[in-house]
Amino acid sequence: MSNDQSSNSASNLEGQMQARVAAAEALRARGVNPYANDFRVTHEVASLPEDLATLPPEPEITDAAPRYAVGGRLVQVNEMGKARFLFIRGDRGAMLQLYVKADQPEAFAVAKELDIGDIVGARGALFKTRKEKRAMKVEELRLLTKSVRPLPGKVLQDGHDVTDVGLLYRQRYLDLIVHPEKQDVFRKRAKVISTIRAFFDERNYVEAETRMLLSTNGGAAARPFTTHHNALDIDLFLRIATELDLKRLVVGGFDRVYEIGRIFRNEGMDRFHNPEFTSIEFYQAYATYEDLMVLTEQLFERLALAVCGTTELTYQGQAVSLKAPFKRRSMLEAVLEVKPDLPESQRTGHALVAAFEELVEPTLIQPTFITQFPTVVSPLSRKNDRDPSIVDRFELFVVGKELANAFSELNDPMDQRARFEAQVSQKQKGDAEAMDYDEDFCRALEYGMPPTAGEGIGIDRLVMLLTDQPSIRDVLFFPQMRPDER
Repeated sequence: MSNDQSSNSASNLEGQMQARVAAAEALRARGVNPYANDFRVTHEVASLPEDLATLPPEPEITDAAPRYAVGGRLVQVNEMGKARFLFIRGDRGAMLQLYVKADQPEAFAVAKELDIGDIVGARGALFKTRKEKRAMKVEELRLLTKSVRPLPGKVLQDGHDVTDVGLLYRQRYLDLIVHPEKQDVFRKRAKVISTIRAFFDERNYVEAETRMLLSTNGGAAARPFTTHHNALDIDLFLRIATELDLKRLVVGGFDRVYEIGRIFRNEGMDRFHNPEFTSIEFYQAYATYEDLMVLTEQLFERLALAVCGTTELTYQGQAVSLKAPFKRRSMLEAVLEVKPDLPESQRTGHALVAAFEELVEPTLIQPTFITQFPTVVSPLSRKNDRDPSIVDRFELFVVGKELANAFSELNDPMDQRARFEAQVSQKQKGDAEAMDYDEDFCRALEYGMPPTAGEGIGIDRLVMLLTDQPSIRDVLFFPQMRPDER
């Protein structure tokens, strides 16, 4: 768009808004509140009868016919001389035609003053039109909210011309008006979370709410956000994980505990990363990481059935089956299947992880548990009894991305202290994602934590998979965005 076009567009918008504000003021001058709240809605548009066989033609509406009172946003107006068809959209994107005739003078007068985008209330009986469409013959019409900012482009379900994706992410409310079908993604997201909560509640897990502000940074390898508490005059970190507090609760006697909540990591943004995201972490005493593999399979199957009605999904054109059992591979096995001549020097530690991330991770389309991670990259995991160079840990990969991370927990306080000290050494060498030394957590382990397994699942990525969305921004109501320089 040229500068002249942009200027003309802005001027046109300003003129339209001024006209709408003036219309609202004119209503006030006549004693009409353009932001009324005294109209009682009896039905959602989505709940109105839809069976045309039960609806009479308009001339056959009787006094005994049921009346309905609805509210919605005006998205289109068709003028027909002494009648008007108003199209309103309610919750879930449900549409309703309002038939306003001149023989209802008050309603007809209101209809002539409405603008696209206004929120209106209507009361009347339903009928079927000559074109076999459901409509309401309006007996009462009210303006409930004056829209002073015009909607961009078309807002009906037959198309739109809003192409500024950044604008829609920044103004999600506008996105949902223009694309009501996107509500379905977020309703499914809510279903995912409620299903997860029910799944763990049924298994006698206790839901916890732990701290978001901490004096030490731990529980994951990530750079934190830092803030300052004025009253205590101390710096605090926004949590990068819920792990250490939840394990403190296991020490305290909660054998099964979980938390669904926000996590904050001061890292880059792409279609799989947002600085704040939602996870579930859960911990079970007297269990191993192998027990959690089975639990994870059960959870993913249940979520797929609850949200999609099937375990056979399609994600961005790729078929994915969430039917258990999932594949299991050690990290070294997975790498050697792709590169059997991998040098011995690259078969352990950070080198093995780097080879896995480059050669294997993008190829894991079907759900696959990758196990036996190097100890050096797993500071909170329990060492394997047979080979202390690896830990009892798995990550679950689907469509080339990690969705879950779990391990048998380290509960040896002496070993944990040594791991924290190694992290401090890494931080001193410039690793901004290394953990802090958490003395209180070590003290908790000294009291004794039972053998425990724990897991974290990224809910946003899981919702992306179950709703076939290409970007994490499409499953967050308000994703983080660069400032709009315009």
